Amino acid sequence: MYRKILVPTDGSACANHAVQEALQLAKALGAEVTFLYALENPLTTGTASPEALPYSAQLWEDLKTMANEALNAATDAAAKLEVQATAVRVDNRPPVQAILDAEGDHDLVVMGTHGRRGFNRWMFGSVAEGALRRAKRPFLLIRTDEAKD
Repeated sequence: MYRKILVPTDGSACANHAVQEALQLAKALGAEVTFLYALENPLTTGTASPEALPYSAQLWEDLKTMANEALNAATDAAAKLEVQATAVRVDNRPPVQAILDAEGDHDLVVMGTHGRRGFNRWMFGSVAEGALRRAKRPFLLIRTDEAKD
């Protein structure tokens, strides 16, 4: 059935919930897991304010540290459950594109979604929805109430 599971993460509570669900599924199926963290540089995406420019190098290093910490936490959780896992950080690529680029090597994609509606959905968008709309592999979306996140 599913032998290789892709689990995109951003270190949020929502993503961590999906990590735990994916690990339980992987353990039950004897599948291996790949954790993916797509890290966009805010200076190249235009999301950093002009005031942040003097601190750009440190900001980028801090973001990479946060990404590595999220990936390490996910692989540690996998090790505790004795699930074979690898971690991949993709720099300078939008999350949706990074997920779509990686999905071809996997049988299933498991990721969290906030289930945002209305203004919040319009304002913040949805990586899960963006990837799902263009996916070629099955997706399992794990919904987390954003009020709890």
